[in-house]
Amino acid sequence: MDGNGAVCAVSLGARGVVSRQRDLSLIGALVAMVVTVVLCRPLLLAADGLSSYVRAFQDAFRSPLPRHTPGRPRLRPWDDVAIVQVVKQRCQGVLDVQRRIVQGSQPLVQRLLRQTQGGGQINTAYIERLNATFRQCFAPLTRRGRALACLPQTLHEGMFLLGCVYNFCTDHHSLVLKLCLPHAAHCWVRRTPAMAAGLTNHRWSMLELLTFKIPPPPFVPPKRRGRPPKPISHEAFS
Repeated sequence: MDGNGAVCAVSLGARGVVSRQRDLSLIGALVAMVVTVVLCRPLLLAADGLSSYVRAFQDAFRSPLPRHTPGRPRLRPWDDVAIVQVVKQRCQGVLDVQRRIVQGSQPLVQRLLRQTQGGGQINTAYIERLNATFRQCFAPLTRRGRALACLPQTLHEGMFLLGCVYNFCTDHHSLVLKLCLPHAAHCWVRRTPAMAAGLTNHRWSMLELLTFKIPPPPFVPPKRRGRPPKPISHEAFS
């Protein structure tokens, strides 16, 4: 995550929050967006050594238990949700990497690693690679760069545009599918994250993305305040 904001890309689009400080309120707002789009299936959440990530994940991914007596209900963590940490510390020029399981069991974490990465160990390589892509494509996110954003809205809108391009307009090598052809031949079908999620059946162009018309939300009349108006009699106009 960048010091000027936090970026999150999910299969249903791009979600992000921009703030001046990397604190619990920023991370909590980002995790609240993730909770609204997650599916009811086992989930692996990986974070770095910042404790705010773990606290935000634990506060968001839990539900209240039914209670028949007055008082605050007890909150129960979601099933099949594993939270892991990768803590890096450098001491006397030697990098020490500690991998922790904060929530969940070792078999669950290993099973999710095989499903998502084909095995391996606990890491944050995916989010780090995503951050590198965002910094490479969006100049204000570059560290120690000269292209600064004067307004927070510039970061916010640019982050959403870049997230849409990342999910709808770019093919990902890790999402290719092997298509078998006659006579033992085959070819590779490239896919975007939106195609892999079933949101579209083709890779979008920049023109299609920028000209796509989104219907406005349904109109909700504002709540009327004060005394209701008196009915008008039709005899006054006769």
